[in-house]
Amino acid sequence: MTPAAPDPALVGRFAAGLDRLHPAGEKLGLAVSGGPDSLAMLVLAAAARPGLVEAATVDHALRPEARDEAEMVAHVSGALGVPHSTLTVQWKATPATGLQERARDERYRLLDGWAVERHLNTVATAHHLDDQVETLLMRLNRGAGARGLAGMRADAKLPTPGSKIRLVRPLLEWRRSELEELCRSAGLVPAQDPSNADERFERVRVRRGIAGADWVDAEGIARSADYLGRADDALEWAADLEWQTQVSARKQSIAYRPSGPAEIRRRIVARCVERLASEGRGNLLRGRELDQLVGALTNGGKATLRGVVCSGGEQWSFAPAPERRQAD
Repeated sequence: MTPAAPDPALVGRFAAGLDRLHPAGEKLGLAVSGGPDSLAMLVLAAAARPGLVEAATVDHALRPEARDEAEMVAHVSGALGVPHSTLTVQWKATPATGLQERARDERYRLLDGWAVERHLNTVATAHHLDDQVETLLMRLNRGAGARGLAGMRADAKLPTPGSKIRLVRPLLEWRRSELEELCRSAGLVPAQDPSNADERFERVRVRRGIAGADWVDAEGIARSADYLGRADDALEWAADLEWQTQVSARKQSIAYRPSGPAEIRRRIVARCVERLASEGRGNLLRGRELDQLVGALTNGGKATLRGVVCSGGEQWSFAPAPERRQAD
């Protein structure tokens, strides 16, 4: 069955938002799980960019229903004239801990490979305004800084080490209820992932807490995330200036004469460690370990992080740690 055509006004709204993120004449990849959000994005994108979108569904190989859900997305994509691929995670062993995080990493890794193979430079996901609110509240609970509280960006990079594929989120101004209604109007029955009702996961608990709090203004929280994103961009601009004037970088060492405020110093230190790291490359530094390092350097101390020896004083220096000797 071909989905019913969406309301032209909704297509126009989606197209206007997408045009701000992705050139109208270029092909676009869609990450479509089969849930209401991504199915709505598939319908809207097929109408807004006919002949210019492709879709992929990741089967995480964690539920027997996942294969059927991928086939459903393939059927809907075919009815809309959208090429579709199913990408299956090949686990050596199912993760015993951190399941959602590991599944997320695998999902983006497969989407990155698919985009490269299909000559797509951009992949769109269906994260929406309610997702943004949940993300911001979760990060507030963890004591995140400005970068974390900026929430999900509408335009970013796929979070896979070394990826050159852009990640866009054209639905960040749309509510979950709008996308569910669009699916109903199109005659689609979305897949229901049972993990979305599993309170072992933090996001599910936060979502239910928000639903029971009539004082929460989702649009207001999402606006705050946008403002914090702009503030984070300004801090990065200031950090760039600090780097240009106060940092001397060589291939195997970096020297830094700190002059900016604490947050700028923090960002410069993170860049230095990430450039020289021999351990944990591609993984962002945790806020707590970065704060401890900056504190040590400020007090003239010395510490090793991610395989980088960091020394404080009037000038802060960073260099790879000596290779560890193997025991005889």
